[in-house]
Amino acid sequence: MSKPKGFEKPVGVRDYLPRATRRLRRIERSVLDCMGRWGYDPIKTPTMEYYDTVGIASSTPDRKLYKLLNNRGQTLVLRSDMTAPIARVASSLLREEPLPLRLSYHANVFRAIEEEAGREAEFFQTGVELVGDRSPEADAEVIALAIASLQAAGVGTFKFAMGHVGFLNGLFDEALPDRSDAQQALKERLLHRDYVGFRETAESLGLKPEQQEELEGLLRLRGGVEVCEQAAGLSGHTLAQESLAHLRSVWEALVDYGVSQHVLIDLTMIGDFSYYTGMVFEGYAAELGFPVCSGGRYDNLLRQFGRDVPATGFALKTTRILDGVDDPAGEEERPALIVYEANRRAEALAEAARIRAEGGAAVTRLAAESAGEESESGRYSRVLRLTAENAPAN
Repeated sequence: MSKPKGFEKPVGVRDYLPRATRRLRRIERSVLDCMGRWGYDPIKTPTMEYYDTVGIASSTPDRKLYKLLNNRGQTLVLRSDMTAPIARVASSLLREEPLPLRLSYHANVFRAIEEEAGREAEFFQTGVELVGDRSPEADAEVIALAIASLQAAGVGTFKFAMGHVGFLNGLFDEALPDRSDAQQALKERLLHRDYVGFRETAESLGLKPEQQEELEGLLRLRGGVEVCEQAAGLSGHTLAQESLAHLRSVWEALVDYGVSQHVLIDLTMIGDFSYYTGMVFEGYAAELGFPVCSGGRYDNLLRQFGRDVPATGFALKTTRILDGVDDPAGEEERPALIVYEANRRAEALAEAARIRAEGGAAVTRLAAESAGEESESGRYSRVLRLTAENAPAN
């Protein structure tokens, strides 16, 4: 194996140059400020966690985890999401805090398999977790906040799809009792949006015609709240019916939030993490063909850390927004340049301090070190010269 050159970096990671870094920080600040106005407090957790706790609880397959050993021989992981680390904190350090907890974050996460097909192994997420409230109002709150957060990030045109894991579980339990492998195969097809494969798998199961029709009818369940009424006729399973009632309540709350026009119900959605137990959703930007936001309810996750409380939340895929969505802020403000001679340094530095105090940006340079007309380079908004030629008259 050849030794990497000095300028090379591992596959799947990237350098963020100044312009991208400024925009990333602007998105972070805008979104976290938005979340703060909704009552969510910021939290930070370690980049490394124990594999036997957070690594397993994260529900990320081992092949996607970055693992390493510490000097005691214990297996650590680089966090693959933020939900499991926050569940750990909510079950320990915040255990005595009154519920519900509203927590927000911006962090980098790591997934090894993302190196494939040009995808990133390290990327940024900005999100929230609402811990201790199992009501439809809590699910509606995180969806409404996800919409507000996308708008704060500068995403102008988007659509959300909302489903319910419980409905699918109830439907499959009724159609395929005691056939967990068949149920899982169908769920895998839905997870990957492979509807042709879903039909083929359903046809291979040797079901009665009415059961076959019931399963294929699932693929037509997309639209407004009327979809819940259509779905109610597909399954009489208690879990399926309760899940539909929950979704209807969430929808009614979204109407009252004034954001239901951004949401459609898609009962083929299953969520890409196995810890999801209820409502799940994704947000799509018009400019991109893949999600820029995802979330859902995970009422059983905190049990793995010794605290049995429900939770729901979401994460913006901040790196995707950075790379794929036009920047509404436009051109960055350029700093002013103050060129001074040594005997006027105090005056120059005072002027720079004044510009910065007013919210602007300023850099200073000794005249002897200035090369050419700096304003022509486009790096500066203006050039102020404090030299002998423009010194004030006595």
